[in-house]
Amino acid sequence: MGVLSSLYTGVSGLAAQGEALGVIGDNIANANTTGFKASRAEFQDIVSKSLKGILGGNQVGRGVKIGAVNPILVQGTTDATEKATDLAISGDGYYVLRGTDGESFSRDGSFHFDREGFLVTNDNQRIQGFQADDKGNIINKLGDVRFPRALVPAKATATLKLDLNLDSRIGLDKIKTFNVKDPYNSSDYSTGIEMYDSQGNKHLVTMFFNKTADRTWQYRGMVDGNEATGGKPGDMAEVVTGQLTFSVDGKLDTYAQTKSAFNFKGGALQNQQVKLDFGKALTTDKGDGIDGSKQYGKESDLISWSQDGSAAGTIVNLSFNDEGNLTALYSNGTTQDLAQLALAKFENPEALFKVGNNRLKEARDSGSASIGKPNKSGRGKLYAKSLERSTVDLALEFVNLIQNQRGFQANAKTITTTDQLLEEVINLKR
Repeated sequence: MGVLSSLYTGVSGLAAQGEALGVIGDNIANANTTGFKASRAEFQDIVSKSLKGILGGNQVGRGVKIGAVNPILVQGTTDATEKATDLAISGDGYYVLRGTDGESFSRDGSFHFDREGFLVTNDNQRIQGFQADDKGNIINKLGDVRFPRALVPAKATATLKLDLNLDSRIGLDKIKTFNVKDPYNSSDYSTGIEMYDSQGNKHLVTMFFNKTADRTWQYRGMVDGNEATGGKPGDMAEVVTGQLTFSVDGKLDTYAQTKSAFNFKGGALQNQQVKLDFGKALTTDKGDGIDGSKQYGKESDLISWSQDGSAAGTIVNLSFNDEGNLTALYSNGTTQDLAQLALAKFENPEALFKVGNNRLKEARDSGSASIGKPNKSGRGKLYAKSLERSTVDLALEFVNLIQNQRGFQANAKTITTTDQLLEEVINLKR
């Protein structure tokens, strides 16, 4: 009897609309879940009964079913926070997590460091990233992102770079003879720079410059005798000497280091190799002679100097940049990259399998994860001190809630109406 089939049609409508209400309820419940993507229930009709066989037309529907529940993968609003380990993805991609149940993925960037120093999610999944070598260079080695050692070792100075001007107006009739007992009065120019020994101890090196001929200068580097091996208290010890020459237009032509005796007390490495770099010399470096020291007709002056050594230091701050690099700032003023977060990209991210706790796993239809660096090959960009909000639009969800509620009520009416018709059939026997 055809009227009986309408009962099952109404039941299918109740089931489908009920499931859709569940999807909407889940969206509303996760309106404040970080990185959550709203889903949508998509309906499909059930195979119809044909009144004319394969001729087509004249078909009676058998109801409805939920064909799919697909996430709507749009970008969520990015909100700024004050937490250094909060991160938001702008664009395509998922954080790569690893835990007891294997590898999973997430858009939730509310991370923190656990007691063992690992960067983890709120359910203790370890964040994966590309590791850095001892020099802070990111290498293609994927692993757990971990809080670095608290103490960074000292680094001995290997290069001292000076950019200065030596006064060309000093005449040869005023040439001074350098006297180690009275270096300041027996030199044409002096300036102080700093360096570090192998144990990270800082030393003040005073550089003395004497003009010896036209466009030719002699330099000497001296330290306090109390700091140098074999030095005498109260006297200065010579640790380096050399010579500079300039071209007729004041550009640096050559520089040479004729003596190197960087030997400091306290158990530091003896004969420490330190290069004094005065710039891109015309002859020595085949440079332009402009980038670096010069000899012009103005007062001698140190324009800038730098060195590559440092004392031992402890971490005073950690931060992420927009490329996902975790950088540590140490008390000695140095910074170093520790790791770079990895992002995974999928060909069909809608097919990822939800496992709860804001995590997803790879599924057959999602394709394999393509893991790489942020902002590369179509992967999204990271924003530090930010979180991605849920994409749930409460106003839209309430409209859908009303629509599906009415659909549920209408299907219930189908069943009650059919029941009344069946009652009339039963009454025929009276």
